[in-house]
Amino acid sequence: MKDQGISENMSTNSGGNSVNPSLGRQMLNKVPQVTIFFWIIKVLCTTVGETFADFLNFNLGLGLMNTTILMGIAFFIFLFLQFRATKYVPSIYWTTVVLISVFGTLVTDNLTDNIGVRLEVSTAVFSVLLGLTFLFWYLSEKTLSIHSIYTRKREVFYWLTILFTFALGTAVGDLYSEQLGLGYVKTGTIVIIIIAVIYLAYKFLKLDAVLAFWIAYILTRPLGASLGDFLSQPKVNGGLGLGATTTSVIFLVAILAIIVFLAVTKIDTTTGKNNTAETNQENGNAKNVLIQTIVVLCIFLGGGIGSYYSISNSVSSQATTLAGQLTDFINIENNMLKDVNSNNFTSAKKEADDLEHQWDASESKLRKIDGTTWTKIDGTFDIVLASVRSSNPDASKCKSVITNSLSVLNGANTASQATTLAGQLTDFAKIENDMLNQVNSKNFTAAKKSADDLEHQWDVSEPKLRKIDGITWTKVDGTIDVVLASVRSSNPDASKCKSALNNSLNVINGANK
Repeated sequence: MKDQGISENMSTNSGGNSVNPSLGRQMLNKVPQVTIFFWIIKVLCTTVGETFADFLNFNLGLGLMNTTILMGIAFFIFLFLQFRATKYVPSIYWTTVVLISVFGTLVTDNLTDNIGVRLEVSTAVFSVLLGLTFLFWYLSEKTLSIHSIYTRKREVFYWLTILFTFALGTAVGDLYSEQLGLGYVKTGTIVIIIIAVIYLAYKFLKLDAVLAFWIAYILTRPLGASLGDFLSQPKVNGGLGLGATTTSVIFLVAILAIIVFLAVTKIDTTTGKNNTAETNQENGNAKNVLIQTIVVLCIFLGGGIGSYYSISNSVSSQATTLAGQLTDFINIENNMLKDVNSNNFTSAKKEADDLEHQWDASESKLRKIDGTTWTKIDGTFDIVLASVRSSNPDASKCKSVITNSLSVLNGANTASQATTLAGQLTDFAKIENDMLNQVNSKNFTAAKKSADDLEHQWDVSEPKLRKIDGITWTKVDGTIDVVLASVRSSNPDASKCKSALNNSLNVINGANK
């Protein structure tokens, strides 16, 4: 879908006043025309963003952080070259897009794997950041068209938008394909259907072209990632088994061929008077575009949130911990360890494929049971996969990371499963007894410090205790709130404090037995 008609709305503001193109026009338009080649190469770039990151991380064994640093440096070098250019240069522009696709993917992966940020949170945060970027871009420039990138400010907005679209697309794609267990084929199919609907709405229902363009642009990220996974993943995982290396090479060659073709033919170079970006389109109805935007946002929010909860709720489990759920993964890693000890890395790599496949297939169920422990195990698996799949694996390092991963797995698999709060509340009872002694001696300064300690420890323990017995936790929490309010009063009443503490201790001791 061509961002024409829309993009050029930018020559006029929402009030219909013409924006003088001479104001701030310092260079020729810095981005290509939106042709079929634009969308082909965009999907190819997003696919490379998925597979090339895996190639560096796993196949070369660089690890997630080192891969991020390396690709970040490369991206900022080419972004600098892109800003220095005074016109659209296919080789610089598309290399920058390839690198930002890899870097944007790695940003989300680091948040998820290294920092433990949930994909739901990443999706929400990047959605807000992208929305704010669009808002400030439009308020500043009165246009969101990519056919009007001829000032430094617009170029900054443009590349910031691109970065957030890749990060958001990665978060959304991973959330549905991995965490919710849809898989990359279903996810890719759904994305294709949505893009087709957007195109039809643009073609026949007069959906604003700029709005349609940016929706499609965002959605090509999970589409490209799904395509990359489908091609690169082993057949046992439902892929074609080409591997990250082969897939990356195929798509990089294809990208290079298209870039050379575009550089020679210049068919995607903006044309017009003085080769500058044209903004001649008739001003659209700003109110109509605003209504369309609100409607589209409501549809995506309603559909996205509704489908998330629907799919999430369909993943049911009676278990409340991962105890006893991890035996198959322990067996796979023990087999990998045997293969590594006998220097049979061919077999070890097949075990790595099996480990990854089974872990991905079980993610939606296991992550719902205990997301914190799942994330911890997932981090050890990433290191194991990177070490074993290295082009020149180090046996000593492989043994070390597999042993560490097995330690984490065994610990989670044998953890006792508490069903009541009995024995879990001793520390809180002790703190309240200390507070009672302090109140009896009218040492309210010490009592208030103990109240701070009580509140802190109770808040830290909430996820664990509330999961074990939410009803009893709520009852105890209510008595602790009364205690904190009484002791922290500007003029605490000793009698009231004693009464609140004794009542709370009775509830805590009763639940602790």
